[in-house]
Amino acid sequence: MLFLEHSGYNYSKKRCEDIVFWFIKNYLPKHKIELTINHRGLLREGVYGWCTVMDCDWRPREFEIELHNRMDVELYTKTLLHELWHVYQHVKGNLKDKGSKRFWKGTDHTLTEYSDQPWEVEARNMEEKLYKMYHNIEEKNSFFPNRLTHPH
Repeated sequence: MLFLEHSGYNYSKKRCEDIVFWFIKNYLPKHKIELTINHRGLLREGVYGWCTVMDCDWRPREFEIELHNRMDVELYTKTLLHELWHVYQHVKGNLKDKGSKRFWKGTDHTLTEYSDQPWEVEARNMEEKLYKMYHNIEEKNSFFPNRLTHPH
């Protein structure tokens, strides 16, 4: 079950909802998730988005995602999927915050450089895969052309 609230400006409410509902249906269908998505200018922070656990470190189910509100459709979609993957990592228990420390699969990574953090590496790898799945993009090495898009 999903409780979704979104706010901000300069974003498509329908796109936001479609992406979130697709993700939850496919990756967290049996979990009760509360998700707040805020769209705002994040230029000063130097990020496109981030995900914050709002309730607790043990079995978190309430999250806030903040997204930069000046992204094109592709970047918006990939960024939202990236942040939703962090929700997934927290819910599944791979990514845990304990006080001021951050753990990945039981290992303390508090001092790990941002670009080397295993949860970020995984989310970056997943955003492209999720984007293709969300848009139903087939791999280009298919031997069978789609007869609907390639009429003879």
